[in-house]
Amino acid sequence: MDPLRRKTDKIRKILRSTYPDVKTALTHRNPFELLVATILSAQTTDRQVNSVTGALFQRYPTAEALAAASLPAVEAIVRPTGFFHNKARN
Repeated sequence: MDPLRRKTDKIRKILRSTYPDVKTALTHRNPFELLVATILSAQTTDRQVNSVTGALFQRYPTAEALAAASLPAVEAIVRPTGFFHNKARN
């Protein structure tokens, strides 16, 4: 095992033992949704993010669907989170 992998595993073990019950307030069902919700969470509250992700993921349930979406359509959904131009583009 390479040194970076060993170091990463050691850090993960320490974090798991120190914080065994960490949960996010961001509503998500899979890693894709968590990633998108995390991007949207910049400079806003988790509550605000959760208020838009339901509609976002209903309309664009996969990374491929979201990537194919028009920028104005995504901006309209994520607008309440602030910085919606950059967030929709990302």
